[in-house]
Amino acid sequence: MAVEIDTSAFTEEAYELLSELEDSLLELEESPEDQELIGRVFRAMHTIKGSGAMFGFDDVAEFTHNVETVFDLARNGTIPITKDLIDLTLGARDQIRAMLDAAAGGNAADGANAARIIAGLRALTPGADGSPPAAAKSAAGKPAEKEDAGPHTFRIRFKPHGDIFANGTNPILLLDELRELGDVRLIPFLDDLPHSLAEIDPERCYVSWEIFLTTEQGENAIQDVFIFVEDECDLNVRMVDRSEALAEDGPDKRLGDILVERGDVDPEVLEEVMQPLGERLVRSGLVNKGKVEAALTEQQIIKEKRESKKQQAAAQSVKVPSDKLDHLVDLVGELVTVQARLNQTSATLNDHDLQLIAEEVERLTGELRDNTMSIRMLAIGSTFNKFKRLVRDLSKELGKQIEMTTAGAETELDKTVIDQLNDPLIHIIRNSIDHGIEPPDGRSAAGKPSVGRIHLSAEHSGANVLIKVTDDGRGLDAEKLKRKAIEKGQLAPDAELTDKEAFQLIFGAGFSTAEKITNVSGRGVGMDVVRKSIDALRGAIDVQSELGQGTTITLKLPLTLAIIEGLLVKIQSEFFVLPLAAVEECVELTREDVSATHGRHVINVRGSIVPYIRIRDRFEVEGDPPEVEQIVIAEVDEKRVGFVVDDVIGQHQTVIKGLGKTFQNSEEFSGATILGDGTVALILDLQKMVRFVEDQEHVEAGISG
Repeated sequence: MAVEIDTSAFTEEAYELLSELEDSLLELEESPEDQELIGRVFRAMHTIKGSGAMFGFDDVAEFTHNVETVFDLARNGTIPITKDLIDLTLGARDQIRAMLDAAAGGNAADGANAARIIAGLRALTPGADGSPPAAAKSAAGKPAEKEDAGPHTFRIRFKPHGDIFANGTNPILLLDELRELGDVRLIPFLDDLPHSLAEIDPERCYVSWEIFLTTEQGENAIQDVFIFVEDECDLNVRMVDRSEALAEDGPDKRLGDILVERGDVDPEVLEEVMQPLGERLVRSGLVNKGKVEAALTEQQIIKEKRESKKQQAAAQSVKVPSDKLDHLVDLVGELVTVQARLNQTSATLNDHDLQLIAEEVERLTGELRDNTMSIRMLAIGSTFNKFKRLVRDLSKELGKQIEMTTAGAETELDKTVIDQLNDPLIHIIRNSIDHGIEPPDGRSAAGKPSVGRIHLSAEHSGANVLIKVTDDGRGLDAEKLKRKAIEKGQLAPDAELTDKEAFQLIFGAGFSTAEKITNVSGRGVGMDVVRKSIDALRGAIDVQSELGQGTTITLKLPLTLAIIEGLLVKIQSEFFVLPLAAVEECVELTREDVSATHGRHVINVRGSIVPYIRIRDRFEVEGDPPEVEQIVIAEVDEKRVGFVVDDVIGQHQTVIKGLGKTFQNSEEFSGATILGDGTVALILDLQKMVRFVEDQEHVEAGISG
């Protein structure tokens, strides 16, 4: 019966290993003598090679074997870690990913590129240029100790788990790989084999082995053979011909001692068989039988407690596909909507028992919502790590020296937000490298260190996360930005802008200050994509810059996109929701207040002039406004703006629903939600609403004031 192999498990693990491999290589470039990092790179390559061969990815296994061979030499101290080796290995990492993508239905991998990488790696190996291999050295440069010279014999106990076949692993191939290391003697154990042929499951492994291997290699080489199945077997490796065991004047080991040492017989059992201490003590009259039994009982209790403690300390985790988590969040959202309906029904019926049930359901729903959302939260550090390679490669291409530092990598964001954050950050970093950081000679002339610096940081701010990209480059020239905008017809010649407003011009479509088009920039695309992406995430962008000193771009993003706390408001019979995180306060707007400003849409709030937008007029809601309206004052793009409504209903737990293709052009709404009575309330996108009003009604002066 053939076993169907699920290759998705291998590809998922391989992608994770490639990500770790890239991080390790970038660290190794900074610390080329770090043996732990060298070993980590080698093990990643070895795992990909072995797993690839098991799952039928022969091309991946064959290509990876070449890289593994070179890093085995580096691990043994035969060749040094050089920049060329790092460059080639990073290229090999990209090639392996391309091969995996091709196997998943993507574009075919470049075979010529693979050949170039292999040729480059072989050129680094000893003897490639006719020179003899270098002597093996340790990380400190010392020759290997003489005591380790010569072949050694290892005892290897290999017991595969019963379901090892289901993961595509063939234990026989592992035994064959051991044979390549030296002389092997195998002893199979069939103790677990069922007595009846009918009881045998052809998809389970019942055989284990004890292997005696005599080899010139060390224990690491043996462990590497089993590295990709270490979680699918019980493995024990021990050197049996240690110097103390071979001493001429040493006593011969007794059979019982060997069995105990190997773990085949418990010392207690052996002692009971060979020398029943308890019985001898009882017979000699030193202790009575009851005391012996009490001591044995105490020994057993301590043993059980120790085992129980070990089991409790064992960490357990489960991998869950992201689509299942997305479905769970959708179900929780539906439950929140039903819970709101239950609350409203219980309040309408004024039934005490039903209200108690509704309160309990609300409590449980809140806990379920919080726990479900926390499951989707991921540390942003994994995203930050991806950009180290980008900075390295791009600075090399542009002939610049740049280092990247990070802070707040442990800050957590919803997985959906992190997934959509990758492209905007790439554009920002590319612009910082190309436009911001000067070449080494230019930095030296400006009195700066020749090595430029880009700093990525993340921190929580209420219900939002602030992500900052800071460079110490040349900064933005506000006057140059204005001139470019006027040349492109994006700004009136007589327009007066503050520096902060001028900095926002970089987000215009087709806007670029590059003097010439390169592979990196100059085509006027990038930053407008950033603005659109951040708007789609209901976020905001702020730019601060000082000419000659550097630029900081801050992204303000919500923690999650699925469920938010909102402020429910009403205009006539229509309901709207404003994100509560942006709301500062609510004030009244009377007819006298409107008359006092002579038709201008501004109000004096404790000595501060705040412009406002009448939502009734903006969406042409029919009917007359009440005598006293309400203004919801919110912070939008670091400015205070009011939104006039008829009534403020109160806080509302908002499950965000998409508007569908019919309303995809309604940019002033970020979605909709369903209220407890089934009514639909539209969720306002405050940033887009303010920008639309600025463009259409020319209220820039009022808002900036």
